[in-house]
Amino acid sequence: MSDYVTTHPSFSETRILSITRPSPKLLYYYLTSSLVATVAFPLVAIPLYFKYHTLRYRFDSEGVSMSWGILFRREINLTYKRIQDIHLTRGILERWFGLATLQIQTASGAAGAEMSIQGIEEYEALRDFLYGKMRGRRLDAPATEVSSEATPVAQSDGEALELLRAIHTDLAALRRLQSPSRNLQVEPDTNPENTTPHRDDEPNKPGECA
Repeated sequence: MSDYVTTHPSFSETRILSITRPSPKLLYYYLTSSLVATVAFPLVAIPLYFKYHTLRYRFDSEGVSMSWGILFRREINLTYKRIQDIHLTRGILERWFGLATLQIQTASGAAGAEMSIQGIEEYEALRDFLYGKMRGRRLDAPATEVSSEATPVAQSDGEALELLRAIHTDLAALRRLQSPSRNLQVEPDTNPENTTPHRDDEPNKPGECA
C-alpha cells in the first residue's frame, strides 16, 4: 500500500474494496455544472441525474469495474495489469465539493481515458491503491509467464530426445542391411581357361608382326 493509505488508518484496503457507490456530493456537482447550460439545463441535468443513481463501482483483487445507465447500460472492466497510467484532475467545482476525477489510461491506443472514476471523496487513497495494484501486477506477470511455459518446454525436449533415439535406431538397422551387400562384390576371374582366345583371322594391329 502507499504511504498515504498507510499513514491514514481510516483509509485501508478494506475500505477501498468496499466502495460501490459515489458520494452524494457528486449529484450536487452534476446539477451545479448543468446550470452552465442555462436554457438546456433539463437536457443536461436529467441524464446526469440518472447516471448518478445508476453509477456503480467494484474493486476486487483482479481489477476495477464501473457501470451506469437505465435504457442504455454501459459497463467498463479493467484489470490492474492493463492500467498504464492514472491522472487525477480537479476542476473549480470539484475542489469546492471536495471531489476529483481519476482518469485511468490503458495501452488500448485510445486518445482519452479508458475509465473516469468520479464522486470518490478518498480520491488520493484510491489513486495510491490503484498505483500499488498496477505495479504489483506488472512485477508478478513475468514470473507467472515463465512458470506457465516451463512445462511445455520440458515436454518438447523430451519429445525431441525420443525422436533422435528413433532416428539412431533406424540408421543402425540400415547399416546392418547394407553390410552383406558389400561382401558380395564381383571378384576378377583369374582362370586362364576362361579367357577369350586370340583368333588368327583377326587383323593385326599396325606395328605388330604376323
